Amino acid sequence: QVQLVESGGGLVQAGDSLRLSCAVSGRTLSAYFVGWFRQAPGKERAFVASVFWRGGVTYYADSVKGRITISRENAKNTVYLQMNSLKPEDTAVYYCAFKSGFRAGWESQETDYWGPGTQVTVSS
Repeated sequence: QVQLVESGGGLVQAGDSLRLSCAVSGRTLSAYFVGWFRQAPGKERAFVASVFWRGGVTYYADSVKGRITISRENAKNTVYLQMNSLKPEDTAVYYCAFKSGFRAGWESQETDYWGPGTQVTVSS
């Protein structure tokens, strides 16, 4: 079992920055990804970014490249999602996610574990 706990969501204005955190605990084994998905009202849950824990290689959705950065802090077993220049269309519930294995591509149905989610609201 793996537990994921997000924090850092909130209400911000367009152009602001926000950093989300995801604390990872439990039995993670050796090869896995930790990432972020988001789900806006009326839309499907969509991949945002991920990091392969062993080597730190990162992956991003094209829509967020240049504005969002994912990173990990091994000592704290924590993954961060730094979001800059936020837009109203970034408004969503952001979910931390965990996937075992080596394949970088990540569809939501491939997720092994989800966090409860944290709301991010960007006002115009």
